[in-house]
Amino acid sequence: QVQLVESGGGSVQTGGSLRLSCVVTAAAANTYCLGWFRQAPGKEREGVAAIDAYGGSTFYGDSVDGRFTLSLDNAKNQLYLQMTSLKPEDTAMYYCAAAQCVSTVGWVHEPQSEANIWGQGTQVTVST
Repeated sequence: QVQLVESGGGSVQTGGSLRLSCVVTAAAANTYCLGWFRQAPGKEREGVAAIDAYGGSTFYGDSVDGRFTLSLDNAKNQLYLQMTSLKPEDTAMYYCAAAQCVSTVGWVHEPQSEANIWGQGTQVTVST
């Protein structure tokens, strides 16, 4: 059983920064690939960033443009997403997710390609 609890969302102005956190509770948590996905109203859920199982390589979605950084604290079982230079189009519900990935890079670009476990989400709103 995997449980994911997100925090750190909020409202910022364009150009601001936020850090999202996800506490991962699971037996053998390091066997899961972990990632952040987002969904804006009326749009499909899209991949933001993901990391291989065992804290391997990280992968980013096309919309990130080098503005976001994904990191994993294995000791605390926490996944972080540092977001900088935020834009209004980054406004969305952000979800932490876990999966036993066949392809982590594929997962980022096609969120439904894996059997996902989702957190409850945390809202990020970027105003002009």
